[in-house]
Order: sequence, then C-alpha cells, then structure tokens
Amino acid sequence: MTTDNKGKAKIVRSIRNALAPHPFVARDRPWSGFASQAIVVALMSLLYFGVRMVTKDSEIAAFANAANLISFEQGLGIDVESWLQNLILDKHNIVTLFNWIYIWLHWPVILFSMFYLFRYRRSHYILFRNAMIISGAIGLIIFMAYPVAPPRFMGGFEDTVGSFSTSYKILQPPSIVNKYAALPSFHVGWNVMACTVLFKSTKFLPMRIFAVVSPLLMAFAVIFTANHWVVDGILGTAIALFGIYGAQRFHTRTHGNLASFEIEREGADSAAVWEAHTATLTDA
Repeated sequence: MTTDNKGKAKIVRSIRNALAPHPFVARDRPWSGFASQAIVVALMSLLYFGVRMVTKDSEIAAFANAANLISFEQGLGIDVESWLQNLILDKHNIVTLFNWIYIWLHWPVILFSMFYLFRYRRSHYILFRNAMIISGAIGLIIFMAYPVAPPRFMGGFEDTVGSFSTSYKILQPPSIVNKYAALPSFHVGWNVMACTVLFKSTKFLPMRIFAVVSPLLMAFAVIFTANHWVVDGILGTAIALFGIYGAQRFHTRTHGNLASFEIEREGADSAAVWEAHTATLTDA
C-alpha cells in the first residue's frame, strides 16, 4: 500500500472510530478516543444551535402558533400552566429552587452523563450520543417548521429565570438562544433520555433514584418557570424516547447485542474480543 493510500486509510479509520467508537472501556486506557468524541459532540452542538437560530426572528408565526397551542390544550383540559405558576410565585424559596432545577438539571446533567458513560459504560455512551443526534434532528425540523413562543412571553406569566437568575446567562448566553423554540421541550426530553440511559447503566442506588426523580422535577420546572407549555414537555419526551429507540436499533445493527459484553477488559483483550465480535456481525 502506498504512503498516500495508507494516509487515506488512516483518515477513514479515524472518522469511523469517531462515529462508531470502540464499545469497551480498557482499564489501562479509560479515556482512549475522548478527543475525537469531544470534536464530534462539539460539531453537533454547533450545528444544533446554528440551525436553531434560523427561526430566531419568527415572532409573528411563533405567537400565532402559541395561541393555537393554547386552544389545543384547552380542548384537552390540560391548560394548567398559569394555575401552576401562580401556586408558587409568592414563595421565593420555591421559585429559586425550580429556577435552579431548570438551569442545573439541563446541560450539566447531559455533560455529566456523557463523561460518566464514556468512562464507565462506553456502549451506553454511544447509545446516548446517537439518541441525542436523532432526537435533536427531529427537534430542529419542528423548530424551523413550527416556531412557538413560550408562556413567559404571554400575558399572565412571570419569567422567573430571567427575573431572578444570572447563572443561566452564563450556561446558555441569550445571544445563542432561540426564544421561539419552545416546542418540543428538550429540557424535559433530554433529561428523560439522559436519566433513562443512566438508570440502565448503573446499579448504584443514589444514581438510580436521581434518574427517576430528575425528569419529574424538570417537568414541573419548565412549567413553574414559564418556559414551556405542557404539550412541549410531552412532545419532547416522546421524541427523546423515539431517539433512544432509533439509536438502539442502529446500535444493534452496527454493534450487535452488547449486553453480554458490558464488562471492562484489558486493552489488548478487549480489542481482540471486539474484533471477533464485529467479524461475526460482518459474516451474518
């Protein structure tokens, strides 16, 4: 093989390993492949926020769609957003608590899940990453096709995060936020996704309890803070679960059933097992 061909083969192999990384965690190289995954996730994040900004100025359509959504919820009898927020507005400590939940149980939980799963449950990390890509792609289509203004822009609601919090502006600066991307709610959906994968990846009881409680807290937080409608959270959860399903199907086709391989192995041994496993998939 010529030097040029070897170089091309190395590039192709690097891209393949970044998109479908080794599913085992070697004890001697627990962070192997982390740099390539950081690049993939960063590129996907830039694409997500970049496309999301396309509908940033769709104000007229966003308010019209929000009005239609309110009518839809009224027909179902689930237009409880104003009633729920009014229950806590005069209770400053509770407002602060749910502001923190809205802020700190979103990107921090997603990032923690990625680091933890990459380090200890590599196959679950691949599943989680691909599920985010699938659900995020679906969400971007909806953001562009159907922009929706959140409750905080409507009469009778208080923007509690904007009024009482500054840390949110650090974690997610207003300049990169599409304020008319209320539907679906990935604050709810991606919290459900992260916690579902975390729950399946560990038997550590405190983490499993957190994985059950966190999505419930977030579901209330997006309403109490007037950042989402009830339907936003329902659709966000449905898309996230579909993302997990799609990623699982893709995972099975490309990696097979890894349930029996969820163990840590030494570097050479894990590589040998993986090569043998992928060979059986290729032959199948």
